[in-house]
Amino acid sequence: MTRLVIVVEKASDWSSYYPSVDVMSAMDYLREPVGGDDERTHVINLCRSYKYLGTGYYVSLLAEARGHKVMPSVRTVNDLRRRSLYGVDIEDLNTKLTNFLPAGGRDTTDFGILVYFGETAYPALQDLARQVFESFPCPLLRIEFERDRVWQVSSIKPVGLQTLDDAQEDAFAEELDRFSKKLWRKPRARKLYRYDIAMLVDPAEQMPPSNKKALKAFIAAGKELGIEVDPIGKNDYQRLAEYDGLFIRETTASDNHTYRFSHRAEKEGMVVIDDPTSILRCTNKIFLNDLMVSRKLAVPRTEILYRDDSKGMKEVVAKLGFPLVLKIPDGSFSRGVVKVESEQALEQAASGLFQHSALLLAQEFVPTDFDWRIGVLNREPLYACKYYMSRGHWQIYNHGAKGTAKSGGFETIAVKDAPAEVVKLALKATQPIGDGLYGVDLKQVGNKPVVIEVNDNPSIDAGVEDAHLGDALYLQIMQEFLRRMERKRQGITG
Repeated sequence: MTRLVIVVEKASDWSSYYPSVDVMSAMDYLREPVGGDDERTHVINLCRSYKYLGTGYYVSLLAEARGHKVMPSVRTVNDLRRRSLYGVDIEDLNTKLTNFLPAGGRDTTDFGILVYFGETAYPALQDLARQVFESFPCPLLRIEFERDRVWQVSSIKPVGLQTLDDAQEDAFAEELDRFSKKLWRKPRARKLYRYDIAMLVDPAEQMPPSNKKALKAFIAAGKELGIEVDPIGKNDYQRLAEYDGLFIRETTASDNHTYRFSHRAEKEGMVVIDDPTSILRCTNKIFLNDLMVSRKLAVPRTEILYRDDSKGMKEVVAKLGFPLVLKIPDGSFSRGVVKVESEQALEQAASGLFQHSALLLAQEFVPTDFDWRIGVLNREPLYACKYYMSRGHWQIYNHGAKGTAKSGGFETIAVKDAPAEVVKLALKATQPIGDGLYGVDLKQVGNKPVVIEVNDNPSIDAGVEDAHLGDALYLQIMQEFLRRMERKRQGITG
């Protein structure tokens, strides 16, 4: 069962609201006996100030020491003290505010909004409010803007309950109620499970990294180890603090919610696969190519094409010849990859791909009947697959005109039966990325393997990647989660 604690600095700060057994004063919370309670506790710290070494600061600090999930965390409190901004997308802020401010607002040079658990009363600024809350999870914030030719964020500050007027108190109460129900709507069966993992999935995704049967296998493997694996979706961002770990089984990208989930979970001190660093390093093929080359690892000959650089395009053709392969940096499942065999085809394909990226990769064409995929977990090989090219096509996936994709066959074998040089190169390729779960794609011509890419979110489908290990594959991944969560609980780092 989960216990919710709302901490206020003074009893009078809650006088406008109904009495609740969930509310206690800061001093009562700080004096509360430590230990002896297996109940999971979540704390909403509504103290008047989070000033360093002040009462509010100590509520968050001691909450973390006691193993309680607290909002705001000490890290958030420290981040809010910084004067720089802030990692929030404000490119179109000037347009939004100019359109939003009421008639006569042209003379306005400053403006502010309140944000309650990521929500604001101003729909035009809701996306900004959500981004700020995701960057700084804090119950009550004020975002202040100023204009000197253009609008910009001047500050993001925590706000105390005692400063709210009647209408603002009503708005805060509504969002507190909604937020707490969303966050703690599901009691955790602590006697049945030692740990809880959120598994981020998108049931509507056409080509997810794991099929439904595989997702069920992960849940079963977790249960065997005393871990509850709970599927969540992109609308469950606020629920992350409920869990001990995050397992992303949705195609990742550095510019969408999967990265925000990963980053938030890491900031919360959770065990995360895929971690945000791995997402950033793996989802851009240009970065990966430079990383492999800098480590002197074998890759196909590769050049970079720049938009509006026709001279550079001719030089690339001279270096690589035809056929060659064009790739957008962040494509997945063979999307955004085009094989060209003439200068005219190159110009036409590049023109289309440059609509999506200012830089493209041009790579020598390495024809093979199949690609190797070596799964790697915590720097150890996990599984080995051969992915054969789609019939009549040069890629594993052949994306049809109607958006459908056909893939070739596969063969899954024991890691020990895969060529030693392939496995060795796959492990070397993941070394500079991290210790997470990866799928390394390689081609082999003769005895020479080359790295094509490293995937931070490798496919694990029932009937494919588990064809050799069976349920043991899912168990090994859950065992790694368990090992990491145990180390977190014991305070072991590294």
